Amino acid sequence: MSNLFDLLVAGLATGAIYALVAVGFTLLWQTSQTINFAQGEFVMLPAFLMLAAMHVGAPFWLAIILGILLSMILLGLAFKILLVDPMMRHGVLPLAIATMALAIGIKEAVKQFFSAEASPFPSIVPTGDISILGHAVSLQSIGVLVVAILAVFGLTTLLNRTSLGHQMQAAAQNPTVARIIGVPVERMILLTFLINAFLVALASLLITPIYLAKFSSGEVLGQAAFIAAIVGGFNQVRGAIAGGLLIGVLDNLAASYVSTQYRAAVPLVFLIVVILFRPQGLLGRPEERTV
Repeated sequence: MSNLFDLLVAGLATGAIYALVAVGFTLLWQTSQTINFAQGEFVMLPAFLMLAAMHVGAPFWLAIILGILLSMILLGLAFKILLVDPMMRHGVLPLAIATMALAIGIKEAVKQFFSAEASPFPSIVPTGDISILGHAVSLQSIGVLVVAILAVFGLTTLLNRTSLGHQMQAAAQNPTVARIIGVPVERMILLTFLINAFLVALASLLITPIYLAKFSSGEVLGQAAFIAAIVGGFNQVRGAIAGGLLIGVLDNLAASYVSTQYRAAVPLVFLIVVILFRPQGLLGRPEERTV
């Protein structure tokens, strides 16, 4: 029973990170019809930017700030202006292929210019264990879960309780009408890309101390977050959150009770089942598009 409790807590912590990345998938799709297949590499890169800052003498807190700012510039502003805007004119499929190429480019660049070996990364949350209901639980898991929940709460508050958030939702739901009523649609779309860059940088900061800084880590993270977004509902932020938590728990339970070799297959099987019986996702809403 104690082992199950530990697995659930660790799964929720991992799932919360998946949720942050999955929310980015959802936001980009809602506002600009962008499916970013480099999202996993977007999570991997900020950790190496922070390590590079520390290697030149910056303290950890300053490296975090620099890493987040550089991520927002490179993975938010530059990504939209230099890749998404030019490719979007040619349709969704060419853009998706371009993001796949970007993922390969980022991975190979990190491997070439940083390191092909896994590097340790300091944690922003304390290590050790804490007793909860008589069970020893990792402080790191609790810290990661709390930070991720606060980030998601802040994002949902921004989207649902502020004028800026309402403008972002209007731009996502009907950009033509939003322009008529004075919403700066392009600015709202750019803000979405910047928010996504912040979320992936935060996810990188939380997950890298657990899995180390590796040039190949983006593949697993991107796949898990993409599955989470589809399972929860690709057009709903709450669906991405629920999907992330669910996939995180399912992945941990599969590794312990099924097999570590087949742990990646269990979420994929679950994804297929969801698509077959509820194509819009567990919390998503059906969409009708004219062709």
